[in-house]
Amino acid sequence: MTKKELEENQNEDAMKLLLSAMNRKLDKISLGGGKGKIAKQHAKNKLTARERIDQLIDSNSDFLEIGSFAAYDMYEEYGGCPAAGVITGIGRISGRLCMIVANDATVKAGAWFPMTGKKNLRAQEIAMENRLPIIYLVDSAGVFLPMQDEIFPDKEHFGRIFRNNAVMSSEGIPQIAAIMGSCVAGGAYLPIMSDEALIVEGTGSIFLAGPYLVKAAIGEDVDQETLGGATTQSEISGVTDYKMPDDETCLKTIRDLVSKMGTFEKAGFNRAEKIAPKRNASDLYSIFPEGGAKPYNTKDLLECIVDKDSMTFYKKGYGKTITCAYARVDGWSVGIVANNREIVKTKNGEMQFGGVIYSDSADKAARFIMNCNQKKIPLVFLHDVTGFMVGTRSEHGGIIKDGAKMVNAVSNSTVPKFSIVAGNSYGAGNYAMCGKAYDPRLILAWPTAKIAVMGGQQAAKVLMQIQLSSMKAKGQEPDKQKQEELLKKITARYDSQTSPYYAASRLWVDEIIDPVMTRKWISIGIEAAENAPVKKFNPGVLQT
Repeated sequence: MTKKELEENQNEDAMKLLLSAMNRKLDKISLGGGKGKIAKQHAKNKLTARERIDQLIDSNSDFLEIGSFAAYDMYEEYGGCPAAGVITGIGRISGRLCMIVANDATVKAGAWFPMTGKKNLRAQEIAMENRLPIIYLVDSAGVFLPMQDEIFPDKEHFGRIFRNNAVMSSEGIPQIAAIMGSCVAGGAYLPIMSDEALIVEGTGSIFLAGPYLVKAAIGEDVDQETLGGATTQSEISGVTDYKMPDDETCLKTIRDLVSKMGTFEKAGFNRAEKIAPKRNASDLYSIFPEGGAKPYNTKDLLECIVDKDSMTFYKKGYGKTITCAYARVDGWSVGIVANNREIVKTKNGEMQFGGVIYSDSADKAARFIMNCNQKKIPLVFLHDVTGFMVGTRSEHGGIIKDGAKMVNAVSNSTVPKFSIVAGNSYGAGNYAMCGKAYDPRLILAWPTAKIAVMGGQQAAKVLMQIQLSSMKAKGQEPDKQKQEELLKKITARYDSQTSPYYAASRLWVDEIIDPVMTRKWISIGIEAAENAPVKKFNPGVLQT
């Protein structure tokens, strides 16, 4: 076995171990509140959130779940909140891509934690950007009261959801809500601010105040069904539009309603007949280096994702630490901006470190991004970046200006942008490569991703020096062993914050995916984006 083959085997083993760990986590998350809570749902003749989605989407179609790891390792003092208590994602219903939002009543009765609100808002944002119909499967006890101060009043809290309901309605984006369990207080506005509302008889209920609060507030004794059950809200108040006998009929009716919707004006992205990639997608496992530390050729990764022989490289011999190429993914025309991790030599004989953005590569990328906007070509960013080059030579060469040019181009880009964080995504490199703050339509991470202001070792050493200076100022002088222990402790804490799970739990990325799924996510992402016409591109002041 050659050295290269040995390294590839090690890379593949390392990636498969990471994927195995990820899938174990997902298996646990998929149980929501646990098997006992699932049994209680079934005992009430209710399907679970995931079972409802399975019946709602077209058979043999994919559900691209978004935010599986939301709230991961958070709210432990309250027993945790798997997937933030709500399942969201893009699914195909009667042949049409839709955003689906389903409360998971097995998790704290579907109560809203702060991350639940953030996840719902992200789902609405994706629906609005791509003009996707949005389906709400409502089954929630409302705001989680012990944390009400972190979910109720601010711009990105609970109330913003209803504001988005109104905005989507005004923009003609269809919203259908199914009341399949409790729907209480402020949460009652979500289904009724949707275009149409269904309610399931015997299990669905909707009211501004439940029986206990009504008793406390006005002294009236009333049961839940009389106050806001299916018959009351469908035949007396007229609040809901359809009374359904059970979950199955309700979901079937939603499919029927979606099948009769008209279509939107299309964006007009170019699509040809799809061709399989040159290399197998599974080759990604052996190409990407274990630990992300060693150089590799980005072209090898791209050949596992894009259609065979579809890449046309832009300024191939210039700014080599960023690869820019026109290509096709599943037939869709795309512009690719990818960090090249190879160590390259310039014509002047200088060595450039792979994964670092230099002035020439920033300038090249900015111009390429502007070209893609001129041609209405969606952009795909493949992150493995440690940041912009620093030092006297770079500063004298105007790295800040060239970096600002690239950030400006990304900021003002109006074509759909898709970010794949394969490896490092550090500092301003994250911004230039279209991190979450720069409005990617979707931002996805491989299990090898690391997102932080800088690398773990560098950050730990900086933080340790700060702590040592503080200790010395107080007359403390730690010995070498204590310094090593301190460095180890700081490094461990910082590394935990750079992991893809830390990012995904806070929705800095939409999902952690198996690398072999990258092509599918990009393709469906562009199909979704095709529903929304692209605004005219204005590059701003840094266009040259």
